[in-house]
Amino acid sequence: MRIAICGIRHETNTFSSLRTELDDFSILRGDSILETGPWDQFRDVAWVPILIANAMPHGLVLEEAFTRLKEEITVGLRNTAQLDAVYLDLHGAMVVESIGDGERDLVLAVRKVVGEEIPIAASLDLHCNLAPEVVDQTQVLTALRTAPHVDREETRLRAIKLLVRSLKEGIRPKNSFVRLPMLLPGEHAATGVEPAKSLYGGLADVDGEPGVLDASITIGCAWTDSPFTSPGAIVVSEDRAFGDERAKRLARKIWDWRESFAPDVLTLPVREAVREAIDSPESPVFLNDSGDNLTAGAPGDVPAVLKALLEADAQDTVVAAIADDAATSVCFAAGAGATVDLSVGGKMDTLNGTPLKIQAKVVRVCAPRLAVVRTGGIQLVLTSGRLPFLTIRAFEQAQIDPTDHRIVVVKHGYLAPELKAIAGKAVMAISPGCTTLALETLPYKNVHRPVFPLDDGVELEF
Repeated sequence: MRIAICGIRHETNTFSSLRTELDDFSILRGDSILETGPWDQFRDVAWVPILIANAMPHGLVLEEAFTRLKEEITVGLRNTAQLDAVYLDLHGAMVVESIGDGERDLVLAVRKVVGEEIPIAASLDLHCNLAPEVVDQTQVLTALRTAPHVDREETRLRAIKLLVRSLKEGIRPKNSFVRLPMLLPGEHAATGVEPAKSLYGGLADVDGEPGVLDASITIGCAWTDSPFTSPGAIVVSEDRAFGDERAKRLARKIWDWRESFAPDVLTLPVREAVREAIDSPESPVFLNDSGDNLTAGAPGDVPAVLKALLEADAQDTVVAAIADDAATSVCFAAGAGATVDLSVGGKMDTLNGTPLKIQAKVVRVCAPRLAVVRTGGIQLVLTSGRLPFLTIRAFEQAQIDPTDHRIVVVKHGYLAPELKAIAGKAVMAISPGCTTLALETLPYKNVHRPVFPLDDGVELEF
């Protein structure tokens, strides 16, 4: 059997002023796709690798960038003879300028090329927002089951196994999806704590029910202002009516827990979070700047937490990092040991931050285009581009060992696994930015209303 591999992965933050260009995508084409992944586990499949593009969460995707990637995929499919199925590697929360929902547009384009009889399977991020056409025009949708995400390859494998099984057994799976009238920040649904822990842990039982081929819970991406933004339940089955009923049952479980979703760490306004970090006896205290979360599409240059730390005279603190090419360039030009006047941050996200003027000593400059400066009791990492510090390796690039410091600030939401393992304590700041946890402050225009928790008296209706 011949199965095509293609896809575009992007989580779009529509509240960001940034735009995602073609150069922001990492692109694999042809046989380079087969160098990683589960492909060699299927010896009876002749893979047709076309294109997989992936970009870090960012602002709206430029129409030209999306169109070029989509056209390369559709041309590749059109030029492939005797195709039996298509596997799509997607995120599920992509929004394209002038087009809207990117997955909807891509799936419809793929379906138009391959025809109605060719099955399509897709793996998704659990922070996906599903358009009805994506549900209806594919045969298999399955989403990640961990947040923070550690099961991407497992999810791809699950999608492909079900697709191959369908071909071998002559099954025509059908997706059932129930959308919930909710908005849920990802940080409120870490899968290691309740209620997400039990909800996701129960998916194996749903999978095991007679007639159910696969089940997923989607959290949605709350920072994507789209008509399709919401949590929901997916059930893949052979009978649509049966699948719809099972999806409703799963959706009801999510809805019943709606008041219980919350961050897995102490969460406070900025100044209170800073004071908590300073006063805590544990070390290191990781302080998450959640409103300027790079992993959810924020620019990473809002200096609000840095300003609060300086005002509180925080000591032995690392801030990793603020994205500021101009400030980084000043440090490179001055060199290590120099004292420089800097205007830090507030250049990309001008809505939520303004430049913070500081005097600092350049501690070191490092590749790739990264500078460490000291101001007061704070070591501040400056980067020329958007760089999330998710791993120990990221800190090593700055020649910093986070365990040597009392407080470490990162621009994330929930704490990445490597950092959580070394944290004495974690505190999350409800900080300003386009990924703020204060959803009521965001200018939603496209989500369906009424919606919990923004509106009163929201009812679940099937």
